[in-house]
Amino acid sequence: MIEMDPELISEITSRGKRIDGRAFEAYRDVTIETNLIGAADGSARVKLGNTEIIAGVKIELGTPYPDSPADGVLTCSSEFIPLASSEFERGPPSEDSVELSRVVDRAIRESKCIDMSKLCIKPEEVIWMIYIDMDVLSDDGNLIDAACIAAVAALASAKMPKLIVEGDKHSTDNSVHEGKLPMSAIPVSITLAKVGNSIIVDPNLAEWKAIAARLTVGTKDTSDGIKLCSMQKGGDRGLKLEEVERMIDLGVEKGEEIRAKIKQAVGK
Repeated sequence: MIEMDPELISEITSRGKRIDGRAFEAYRDVTIETNLIGAADGSARVKLGNTEIIAGVKIELGTPYPDSPADGVLTCSSEFIPLASSEFERGPPSEDSVELSRVVDRAIRESKCIDMSKLCIKPEEVIWMIYIDMDVLSDDGNLIDAACIAAVAALASAKMPKLIVEGDKHSTDNSVHEGKLPMSAIPVSITLAKVGNSIIVDPNLAEWKAIAARLTVGTKDTSDGIKLCSMQKGGDRGLKLEEVERMIDLGVEKGEEIRAKIKQAVGK
């Protein structure tokens, strides 16, 4: 892949254009496939332009944390497969991998789309634990949005393993499923990027490397309308108040577009 000078990217956006011809507020094509991994309780593969991520959900029995003895547990992790990019290396999770997991986790957790109390089987003893694993298969920019779409689509398509209770013992039959996860909303993260003095959505890889500042806006759908549930700032430079307000407005607007695609993919 030919590297492009970030200064050149900024110059192009200053003229009101993008290198791939999209409008500043346009996403690349988004495709979502679900139920691809037979060993997972839920899974989804998302292609956002040439960025591709697959997410798998595993639901297992576990012990609650001492500070939340009557709540289930949800954790997110991501892996940057070296074949996906020449910049990805083997070894412990990189800072980018850790940030990706945290931003996706925050959007899902703060949306409260899953009632964690409903994942409690026996307070202080047995709960359901939800593991979301995301693998980056191809990086062409905006991994955050692609990963969140994949994680949420995998959750929304996941099914609960059958619970078996024998006296004080609890186990599961993973060959049998009993209903879906108790999800009350579809959270979505939208990353808005400041390149030069322009605000763009869904930056591709060349644009991502030219970002001065970015804001990831998490929203959820409720019976009372769309609500903000998370925000994450990135980049070295600050943002003006009017830029933040513009980004939030775009996050809400584009979030509805992506949410509709997720709902269509999972049959909601």
